[in-house]
Amino acid sequence: MSHRKWWRSALAAGVVAFVAAGCGSGGSEDSASGTSQARDDAAVAPAPGLGEAAPPAVEKQDADAGAPNAGAPVKYRLDERAIIYTGSITVRVEDVTDAAADATSIATAAGGFVGGDKRSSTGEHDEATIVLRVPAPKFSGVVDQLAKLGEQQQRDISTEDVTEEALDLDARISSQRARVDSGRRLLAQAKTLSELVMLEGELAKREADLASLEAKKRRMDDLTALSTITVTLLDPQAPTPVAEEEGGIGFLTGLKGGWKALVGALVVMLTVLGALLPWLIALGLPAAGALWIARRLRRPRPLQLPPPPPAAPPAAPAP
Repeated sequence: MSHRKWWRSALAAGVVAFVAAGCGSGGSEDSASGTSQARDDAAVAPAPGLGEAAPPAVEKQDADAGAPNAGAPVKYRLDERAIIYTGSITVRVEDVTDAAADATSIATAAGGFVGGDKRSSTGEHDEATIVLRVPAPKFSGVVDQLAKLGEQQQRDISTEDVTEEALDLDARISSQRARVDSGRRLLAQAKTLSELVMLEGELAKREADLASLEAKKRRMDDLTALSTITVTLLDPQAPTPVAEEEGGIGFLTGLKGGWKALVGALVVMLTVLGALLPWLIALGLPAAGALWIARRLRRPRPLQLPPPPPAAPPAAPAP
């Protein structure tokens, strides 16, 4: 075979191989495209048995993309928040004793109890202050029932969201429990007396920290589970409680504040003077007398000069 025929044969074989490769690539791309299209159709198609109400897989992927990771902070839901409810209410009633019994019955019926009961009678009017602990979900209803015992004078309700503090305490308690378990394992593996003493001290410290955290958590759980309501009951003759004045600005406000400060300072000065006056009398008078005597003794006496010599008789006149 000549050199020219060999070159033509090689060129023809290369062209045939290139065409075959192109056809195979096109077939692979078509098959891949068909597979991808089939997957997309399957993703968009609704799940069997759910009909059109089922969300497509694309929306599920978007929702999963927006969901927090394992290490991201958890988004709290409203029903999982830890909230401390505290309230106080003042009611004027016809009979303080009967109203106090009714308030206790309202708290007991709601699943709560009486946390404190203070009553006073001056002869002219009666007054009672009752501290009620009721379940948090029934807090508002109990307050409304208490307001119906008579004529409501004051109502003050406050809330405190302690969700983050509660979660932080849970995390710290879990970590501290792990430290206590680790300390116990190390204590079991101690081989020398010095290691035993050191590990016992460290374990005791860790257990004390854990007990303190658990006590804080129990206190917080108690405050979030049971709300506190302070009820003040007044009879018709009792004076109306004075509401706290709101702060303001201006000349009259400054004058009133300065006058109150001056009166307060004078009261303090007079109180201190009254406390010191008996001591001044008991110690000051003897001290003043001793000082007067000492000055009298140190006073210099006047010098007594000798009497002057008698004067010489006058000389007789010369004859």
